[in-house]
Amino acid sequence: MHPNPVLRKLGWADDDRAVIIHTDDIGMCQASLAAFADLVEFGLISSGATMVPCPWFPQVAAYCRAHPSVDLGVHLTLTCEWDTYRWGPISTRDPASGLIDEEGYFYRQSEPVQEHGDPTAVQIELLAQVERALKAGIDVTHVDTHMGTVMHQKFIPVYLQVAAHYRLPPMLPRWDQAHLHEMGMDAETAAFAARMLQELEAQGVPMFDHMAMMPLDEPAHRVETAKRLFDALPPGLSYFILHPAMDTPELRAIAPDWPNRVADYEAFTSPELRDYVKGSGIHVIGYRALRDLMRAAKIKDEG
Repeated sequence: MHPNPVLRKLGWADDDRAVIIHTDDIGMCQASLAAFADLVEFGLISSGATMVPCPWFPQVAAYCRAHPSVDLGVHLTLTCEWDTYRWGPISTRDPASGLIDEEGYFYRQSEPVQEHGDPTAVQIELLAQVERALKAGIDVTHVDTHMGTVMHQKFIPVYLQVAAHYRLPPMLPRWDQAHLHEMGMDAETAAFAARMLQELEAQGVPMFDHMAMMPLDEPAHRVETAKRLFDALPPGLSYFILHPAMDTPELRAIAPDWPNRVADYEAFTSPELRDYVKGSGIHVIGYRALRDLMRAAKIKDEG
């Protein structure tokens, strides 16, 4: 695949390495917001995304109003994975939408949403989430997807329409037909998706060459794990995901994987890791830079 055009647009060489260090699930609970605030001040992370339907979203919005330069997107949410801590759509309570399980909340996993969700209802919900964030005073920098739920052939057109409507960069990979086929798409769908991604990039939509994520099942030796993941980033634009949270009774009651989330917070407030990344030659950028490139390209609103 040819070099990522984003690198040249940002003034770098084709073989440079650039990365967004991205914090997911902000506002899922209080511990996630407290960690994010500390991480922003510490200066290693470069972006995050908030879950608008979650109980702590209003406090996220208050934080953003007090810190208007913070780089925060909307973590478009169509699932609620926890057993005892639940939320649902903000746009509807109608079971016919296909967004609500038998308990009255979002489904816990992506597959039931992808099976039952009505694309029109999904579009209305995603628009409602971005609109609520904007009206709450957040300078939204991008949209991405909780648990990858919208990355399904049934919902990808809706996802792209929402991003285009607000002129926001969506989180998208620069995958070719072979990679898409390896990811489970049939040959015809993979060919169509690959052409679509190429066309979007030609229009100026920024995309990622590589994605990495801090594991949610290995809390030990977190700084060393992060170093290995940073070392493995190839030339191009990468998306590096973590799920930081402070250690609180609420977090422990919600999330069985809480040790990993706390370990992310501790690792990414580590001077050792911050110095390592600074000395690695990797360019750390935020999503706002990509939003500026996309808006400068005057991409047409297809929504």
